[in-house]
Amino acid sequence: MRSSSLNIQYKTPEQLVLMRAAGLVVSAALEKMRVAIAPGVTTADLDAIAEDTIRGAGAIPSFKGYHGFPASICSSVNEQVVHAIPSAKAVLAEGDLISIDCGAILDGWHGDAAITVAVGDVKPELVRMAKVAEDSMWAGIAAAARGAASGRGRLTDISHAIELTIRKGGNYGIVDGYGGHGIGTEMHQDPHVLNFGRAGKGPALVPGMALAIEPMITYGSPRTAELADHWTVVSRDGSVAVHVEHTMAIFDDGIWVLTAPDGGVERLGDLITPRARGN
Repeated sequence: MRSSSLNIQYKTPEQLVLMRAAGLVVSAALEKMRVAIAPGVTTADLDAIAEDTIRGAGAIPSFKGYHGFPASICSSVNEQVVHAIPSAKAVLAEGDLISIDCGAILDGWHGDAAITVAVGDVKPELVRMAKVAEDSMWAGIAAAARGAASGRGRLTDISHAIELTIRKGGNYGIVDGYGGHGIGTEMHQDPHVLNFGRAGKGPALVPGMALAIEPMITYGSPRTAELADHWTVVSRDGSVAVHVEHTMAIFDDGIWVLTAPDGGVERLGDLITPRARGN
């Protein structure tokens, strides 16, 4: 491994394959929670599903105990942007929008991803916002792939692609102060990945980098506040928020979306390394 002044951890292809295994554990946990989401389900119920799935795969929940965090997932509902703590008192209701952030450690390597899910019938404008956030995430990942392939890519190419997609999608608030990050033998590593900004700046996008790409947007103001639990981040104006995330890795012949079941093939096609397609 080599490091830049930002302490970026560059992995070998073999190490990135180990990260893929951790990513698949996260993907399986998120899918089980997605299926379970319905009115009347509590966020504590979802947390139990996550922990059972992660530990059943021989992995460890990344979040549990992280700086004292008490659960295996973050379960943020409506105006909660990120980092909400699961609770038996937090009962999902028809029309809610919930984001679930989940991480797992397998053989010392981390996977990290998040989904936003509608609970029953949700207002169409909120469903659209969730789609815009997801599209922006994939746009950022595609920008990373193209930049790495050209040999001229820079970190903020990702940020710019995310912002451009969100701005084209609607008048949403792009949350500041939170964003994506490097990932590897720790859940949070350099570099920080902003969800907005000019392209062409920051460290080069090169093989061996693994990044968690995670847009967070609101239906209103981007301003946020942290609640008294010192974890839950909410929109200051009470507007609904969405949050999505995938972990991706750069190889010398393409990228691999480590937390996507298909490796990212459906959304990104030939930008995906052949090894992710089983070739």
